Amino acid sequence: MLNIAATAEEAVAGIHDGATVLIGGFGNAGQPMELIDALLQGGATDLTVVNNNAGQADAGLALLIKERRVKKIICSFPRQSDSWHFDAAYRAGEIELELVPQGNLAERIRAAGAGIGGFFTPTGYATMLAEGKETRIIDGRGYVLESPIHADFALIKALKSDRTGNLVYRKTARNFGPIMAAAAKQTIVQVSEIVETGRIDPEVVITPGIYVDTVVKIGPHVSGPAAKSNTEHEVNQ
Repeated sequence: MLNIAATAEEAVAGIHDGATVLIGGFGNAGQPMELIDALLQGGATDLTVVNNNAGQADAGLALLIKERRVKKIICSFPRQSDSWHFDAAYRAGEIELELVPQGNLAERIRAAGAGIGGFFTPTGYATMLAEGKETRIIDGRGYVLESPIHADFALIKALKSDRTGNLVYRKTARNFGPIMAAAAKQTIVQVSEIVETGRIDPEVVITPGIYVDTVVKIGPHVSGPAAKSNTEHEVNQ
């Protein structure tokens, strides 16, 4: 049964120390900022975070890293001009990095949701990224065995949910959301609008409600470190 949380803090309250957390977003697009802020306020630590990058500037995931709440990050793009909090933590030996090529990252997450035990890919073969992993020659080409990435929780952002958790996304903000929702034991979603069941055309549902555990409505104009929501108020976006 879907839980419709009243606040972002309530939505993430169950995330515990040592959890593995998938966080959606490609840069800022689709990043569930309010859920991350609520996680920061909640106090969970020693987290393993899976994300496309390692945080940007002084917002979202970057703040979790700044506060040393992340013990390990699995990502494809850890360094950019404003990834200073990750850089500082990594150089100090206070965070572990598992670097994964972006296509492999997406497929490892998808494999977890699909129940696939592993897959062979040519990406990374004969590089440092293949060290310690099984390799194989298939039809004359080198491949490396990659494992699925399972998680305790997924934090994602969608545009709209109905009251059974069926989701639609806004354009490229969709990115990793659907595969992360399927790969986690518990999926927590922030949305701009919650509508009655039946109001979303089944043909446009991207993530079926069976993959969603908690939804919280976050308005477009919010303040404070963790935005509060009112599920009865309609938001136009």
